[in-house]
Amino acid sequence: MGRITTRVSVNHIRGAGRRRNLDNVVVEQPMELRLNGEPIAVTMRTPGADFELAQGFLLTEGVIGGRDDVRTVRYCGGASDGVNSYNVVDVALAQHVPVPDLSLDRNFYMSSSCGVCGKASMDAVRLRTRFPLVGDVLGISATTLAQLPDLLRSQQKCFDSTGGLHAAGLFDLDGAPLVVREDVGRHNAVDKVVGWALQRDRLPLSETVLLVSGRASFELVQKAVMSGIPMLAAVSAPSSLAIELAREAGLTLIGFLRGETMNVYAHGERVC
Repeated sequence: MGRITTRVSVNHIRGAGRRRNLDNVVVEQPMELRLNGEPIAVTMRTPGADFELAQGFLLTEGVIGGRDDVRTVRYCGGASDGVNSYNVVDVALAQHVPVPDLSLDRNFYMSSSCGVCGKASMDAVRLRTRFPLVGDVLGISATTLAQLPDLLRSQQKCFDSTGGLHAAGLFDLDGAPLVVREDVGRHNAVDKVVGWALQRDRLPLSETVLLVSGRASFELVQKAVMSGIPMLAAVSAPSSLAIELAREAGLTLIGFLRGETMNVYAHGERVC
């Protein structure tokens, strides 16, 4: 496995003073995802929890629906020299799982900056949703929600040394952290969280809250909906399409969760 952080030489300037320093920076490397041996996507990610990342991505894209849909997950050699760089992950589907269309019009695309691009639409999410949120009335107190950002931040160990990572955390309705994952891409961090749950056969995540350290985009709402998560909170703003999807899908969407303040953009009945 590759390192999560590395040390680089920098020129540190403060006022009129200059000195040579070593700085910790987060590692960013490409990971190729293969499905039954066929390349389907590449993401720039922080090494670590790669199997969670691969399976979480496939779950939130509707390719798989649970742990039993996966036969094996393994690292394999690169396309050119066959050397195992731990940057290529191959997921073999169980025999009962149909293989999706891997032609270019399927347009799988993973990126550390923008997630899945070029095919995201409301209709696509409607067709692929396996865990409907309608009828879920479980709630969480505003006081508990207000504590989550500090809990998430306290578990961002790599961020403490680099300042260059997004985080996603899954919490129960009492505010207890279940899992926290960091990555250069906020979408990757969420996929790692979902993959963690899939490996432990915990789907759907119907009694949980997902908190992300950045903004709430359409793609993050999509990933929450596809995982059966009824509530997504972000420390920054949501987009208009994220709000539209959350309202339609039955997801509680919270933005600007900072201290005791928050904006509830969709399905506020779960906040008590």
